[in-house]
Amino acid sequence: MKWLLALVLLLTGCGYHVGGHADLVPKDVHTIAIQPFGNSTPRSNLARVLPTSIAREFDSRTRYHVVTDAAQADAVLSGAILRFDNNPIIADPKTGRATGAQIAVVLQITLTDRHTGKPIFSRNNYDFRQRYEIATDPQAYFDETGTAIERLSRDVARAVVSAVLENF
Repeated sequence: MKWLLALVLLLTGCGYHVGGHADLVPKDVHTIAIQPFGNSTPRSNLARVLPTSIAREFDSRTRYHVVTDAAQADAVLSGAILRFDNNPIIADPKTGRATGAQIAVVLQITLTDRHTGKPIFSRNNYDFRQRYEIATDPQAYFDETGTAIERLSRDVARAVVSAVLENF
């Protein structure tokens, strides 16, 4: 029995800690406004869906209330799409036609304490990718780009909220 107690004490006091569990957001922040994203690319659909996806993720996973008016928020999340590339990555060896593509985006995201003006979280050159298939049969072709952008926006939202909450 003594050896079990010694083992428990040894394991709990060994100094091993999993990093990234501190909430970066100050305790007095209860509301967050998510601004429309800036976009320096010719593709506008991702910039339109990102704020909604991030708001949904904050609402579902956190204690923070998302508000629309930045003047009523304790913190403001702003972002910009710096780069948007959509390139074929897989080709049919027989026809040479693309059968797979990848969207790659680079974002800049900042969560700012509205009362102090200081950044709570900031990430420049935040890189995300989403792959999708391209039908080779012209009769069955369906543009999957929109669906891939929706999936990408959910991935970005999960990553942003996790980064803010888990200090990564």
